[in-house]
Amino acid sequence: MAEKKTLIVEQYGSPIRRDKVQRATLIGLGLNKMNKQRELIDTPEVRGMINKLPHLVRVIGE
Repeated sequence: MAEKKTLIVEQYGSPIRRDKVQRATLIGLGLNKMNKQRELIDTPEVRGMINKLPHLVRVIGE
């Protein structure tokens, strides 16, 4: 079985004064505090969530 690609995502923006949908998307990614990092499987769903929050998260490793 092939190894799945992963992304390392870091939250660098604050969720304070953000819409509920944006906060829920952060929680869905496993983030909710500044400078927190998560390693996530690279899927279209995860990429879409990251693309909705370019002002709050960044991909630091692939």
